[in-house]
Amino acid sequence: MKIEYLHTMVRVKDLQKSMAFYELLGLRETRRREDEKGRFTLVFMAPPGQEDCPVELTYNWDGDDGLPSDSRHFGHLAYAVEDIYAMCQHLQDNGVTINRPPRDGRMAFVRSPDNISIELLQMGEALSPKEPWASMGNTGHW
Repeated sequence: MKIEYLHTMVRVKDLQKSMAFYELLGLRETRRREDEKGRFTLVFMAPPGQEDCPVELTYNWDGDDGLPSDSRHFGHLAYAVEDIYAMCQHLQDNGVTINRPPRDGRMAFVRSPDNISIELLQMGEALSPKEPWASMGNTGHW
């Protein structure tokens, strides 16, 4: 039996703000579907060269009051990055809280504007511990 990965869907409250966050991670819009009848927009975003592994941002035009306040039941999205310290610094410089800093040079967690947990993993071997990350504590939930 054959199976094929399609995408991971997350609901978003503010499409532009959410897209800006995923763009900070390096994802780019690969396709979009606007549905007048259903009153929603779907935006698919993926890392360059990995367009077959998108995250689908679902935006309901009339709001989505049914969204839970904490999306922990979802789990997380995971992305491997070339330099975890550089990525965390880039995100932090753009106002993103590093919830679980990469103290070990291998793993970090951040949250999207819609409270989606994003795991960042160092490609290959862990980097040597480096300040300020090595002594930075956790912030909030991840």
